[in-house]
Amino acid sequence: MIELHCHTTCSDGQLTPTALVRGAATAGIRVLAITDHDTMAGWAEAREAAQPYGLEIIPGIELSTTSGGHPLHLLGFFPQEEKLRGPLQERQDQRRYRAAAMVERLAQLGFPVQLPQFAQAPGRPHIAQALVKAGHVRSVREAFDRFLRDNGPAYIPYAPFSAVAGVRLLRSCGAVPVWAHPGLFRGGGLVKTLAGLVEAGLLGLEVYHPEQELGLRSTLLRFCEHYGLIATGGSDYHGPNARGYHLNMMHLDLSLHQDLLASHKSLQAERSSLDPDSWKQRF
Repeated sequence: MIELHCHTTCSDGQLTPTALVRGAATAGIRVLAITDHDTMAGWAEAREAAQPYGLEIIPGIELSTTSGGHPLHLLGFFPQEEKLRGPLQERQDQRRYRAAAMVERLAQLGFPVQLPQFAQAPGRPHIAQALVKAGHVRSVREAFDRFLRDNGPAYIPYAPFSAVAGVRLLRSCGAVPVWAHPGLFRGGGLVKTLAGLVEAGLLGLEVYHPEQELGLRSTLLRFCEHYGLIATGGSDYHGPNARGYHLNMMHLDLSLHQDLLASHKSLQAERSSLDPDSWKQRF
């Protein structure tokens, strides 16, 4: 079995890379992608932890972008670390600024929290946990419902970074770009948005996700066939107490691994002449 969407404590997950690998091996997973938000920090630890289990680690990332003013996440598999490090540092700095701004907004609303000890890529779940710890809410879900949901009273949007630019950035770094959980995109116009991303160089869709029902999966598979995209999937696992998701809940076949490897091999063969900074020049 394969898992192509998981998070660790390097971003907003609850398990260290070592603990995640251990859990994946116990769940019968043979191929595991580490896809933390805007950071590659968990790769090395995961690779080391995977050795005793014979588990293959795929280096990945979940890049935070926007389309039409709405969040749109991109998975990138097999990026060249040295080429992506600089742009990611910018994203991490913006995440820290955004998190601090939300904490300040909460204080203005009368709900002060102590700024958490952030991971590499701080996000709303960290602030939600701080609200629980301070006694302002009873659960992370309540924190989101009352304060941190999109356009909620303490919500601060991401600094603009277009999804098209994100796709081009990932391609320039040798990564296979995949639209993560497109069924959760709130910007509307999925068909039009997808066409623009494909034109920019998108290579896949995350078809299999816990919050995408069978009918939508069938639609996404038709899009994959139409555009020649690969299908990927995963549990979007953040830890044992997050969202009710669990490792290997999608029971995904290793054929997805072969498709991903073939896409990566084809991308390498192209030997793109794009400069690593060309995405900045275009957007």
